[in-house]
Amino acid sequence: MFSVIFPGQGSQSVGMTKELYDNFSYVKDLFKEADDVLGYSISRIILEGPKEDLDLTENTQPAIFLASYSIFEMIKNESNIKLANAKYFAGHSLGEYSALATTGSLDFKSAIKLLSQRGKAMQTAVPKGAGGMVAVLGVEINEINNLLKENKNNYKCYVANDNSNGQIVLSGLNTDIDKFIETLKVIKIKNIKLPVSAPFHCKLMDKATNIMRDKINNTNFEKPKNPIISNVTGLETQEIEEIKDLLIKQIESPVLWRESVIYMIKKGVTNFIEIGPGKVLSGLVKRIDKITNVNTINKIEDLKNIKLND
Repeated sequence: MFSVIFPGQGSQSVGMTKELYDNFSYVKDLFKEADDVLGYSISRIILEGPKEDLDLTENTQPAIFLASYSIFEMIKNESNIKLANAKYFAGHSLGEYSALATTGSLDFKSAIKLLSQRGKAMQTAVPKGAGGMVAVLGVEINEINNLLKENKNNYKCYVANDNSNGQIVLSGLNTDIDKFIETLKVIKIKNIKLPVSAPFHCKLMDKATNIMRDKINNTNFEKPKNPIISNVTGLETQEIEEIKDLLIKQIESPVLWRESVIYMIKKGVTNFIEIGPGKVLSGLVKRIDKITNVNTINKIEDLKNIKLND
């Protein structure tokens, strides 16, 4: 039994899916369609850069979706892997839109348009440079929650991603993030300040929520063919109104990736196929459960190496 998973922000790189673009006309067609929908050349930014442009959230989100969707189409057209038989589809943050599009809940144009709008809304929700994020390594979520509680009068940070055992990401204003990092240094907890320009998945994104509420509610969704695992709950759903509501809540809610993977494994999933640029989610899944079999597909060669356990 397998699940299909799609990456989020941070997986992008200049030139991603160029091999597919050069080899398959249907991928070229998707890139052209994306350019037409967005009104500018996201193709050029993906294939040629510069990296600074690709790393802008308003470009990153539609770019990663386009790359992931293109890889999904390659698997459908060039392999015998029956992705429609997956028990679940899931994605990390913007990856949830990839999951919805590839299960027929959202059409391609609607998904890439929503992600462009979402990227802009999240980028501008707080003044540039005012907010940030930090990854905390080697501690569990309970320890982080206790630290935040103990220091609630000193600074306000929010859990943004519960990614895996020993990897938690927090968001906040940079002044608060820096104070939190000082606390971590004193108690010798390893951390990495992330190269992002906004504090995603926390209450500081409320302006983005207000913008995206109408845009999501006014977009046509169908019932997905496969159950989707929501970032907000870590549980499955196929109900259209619930999917919309959770996508709106997702902007300010922590991404419960660890809980999502545990839920899928408890429901009998023994294999994961990561579809998209990079291998971030594959690494996280292996940290959550070392026994689980993980495959990553983002190049033509990867199609030959897929092994699914019984």
